[in-house]
Amino acid sequence: MKYKWTTAISLASLSAILIVGAASDVVNSSQKQTSKETVKTARVVANGDILIHNVLYASAQKADGSYDFNPYFKYVKDWISEADLAIGDYEGTISDDYALAGYPLFNAPKSIAQAIKDTGYDVVDLAHNHILDSGLAGALNTKSIFNNLGIDTVGVYSKNRQKEDILIKEVNGIKIAILGYSYGYNGLEESLSTDDYEKHLSDLDEKKMKKEIQKAEKEADVTIVMPQMGVEYQLTPTDEQVTLYHEMIDWGADVVFGGHPHVVEPAETLTKDGEKKFIIYSMGNFLSNQRIETMDGVENAKWTERGLLMDVTFKKKGKKTTIQTVKAHPTLVWAWSKGTYGSEGYELYNYRTLILEDFIEGGKYRDELDAAMKERVDTAYKEMVEHVNLKW
Repeated sequence: MKYKWTTAISLASLSAILIVGAASDVVNSSQKQTSKETVKTARVVANGDILIHNVLYASAQKADGSYDFNPYFKYVKDWISEADLAIGDYEGTISDDYALAGYPLFNAPKSIAQAIKDTGYDVVDLAHNHILDSGLAGALNTKSIFNNLGIDTVGVYSKNRQKEDILIKEVNGIKIAILGYSYGYNGLEESLSTDDYEKHLSDLDEKKMKKEIQKAEKEADVTIVMPQMGVEYQLTPTDEQVTLYHEMIDWGADVVFGGHPHVVEPAETLTKDGEKKFIIYSMGNFLSNQRIETMDGVENAKWTERGLLMDVTFKKKGKKTTIQTVKAHPTLVWAWSKGTYGSEGYELYNYRTLILEDFIEGGKYRDELDAAMKERVDTAYKEMVEHVNLKW
């Protein structure tokens, strides 16, 4: 009996162990299934040129000689800071070794970098034709100033383009690679040695771009490319833009945020391997002094004061990451006179970049506009939506 009793207990224990084990297997299986189905999202915003003309920094100067650019970003700060990742395009340099200047050699006070930081930007694209306006040292200093504020940069390399890592930002568990390229440097690159040029600048060399984009595709979940090329003030992309940006998608880019023309060019949605990819050929200006009143003789003058805040949400389920949504928010630079003149003789202005959804009928800031500005905003919003023609 003793033997049988012991055996009975053992069988009961074994049964219990099997039941617990089976339950554990169910739990583990459930956990694995849940893990596979976990959905992660990352919302990325990006905008076109932040171009500090001399009247912009003159208008930002305070009585004590310092500069405050924060008011310029008043109406966009919430949009930028609330994104999971915000990318800006800063066109110009920041160098104490050169005098402050606007066109044709842009060099702004370093407080613009602090304002960009305060607004909530995480990454700044420096791949543009004005990055050598203060020489190579100025380009590297511009990069350093942003980096020291905790803002990552693309388009300029500190040591060696061929050896440095691609910028990959991990956002909510999604790895986002960001690359920037410029078509040229206004001839200023001729002052550089071949070695310095190859090490520090990020141009549109197709062999290099293909290698970098393919590498990014392997190392990250999604890849954003920000090329600078096209014809200034032209509302449609060139054949060269279309061909190259399509090639970038073929090489592995998921999103192409174009820039340089200083006006917005339309959007295009493509399909690759059954998944949607996105191109905006130019995001236009985000902050500058290019507007109807200052661009006399330019056919598309009204378009220079308009831009886009692109808004893309990526979704990762398991190991697969796709573009969930794409939105294009039209913007406009609002400038009104301060009634005073600066030391350089320029009439000074209050500048504000507007997200037009906040200022059209029903927008939360609508009542801050006078009748003329309401009409300007409404026209810009309508024409921009039609022009971008975003179909997602």
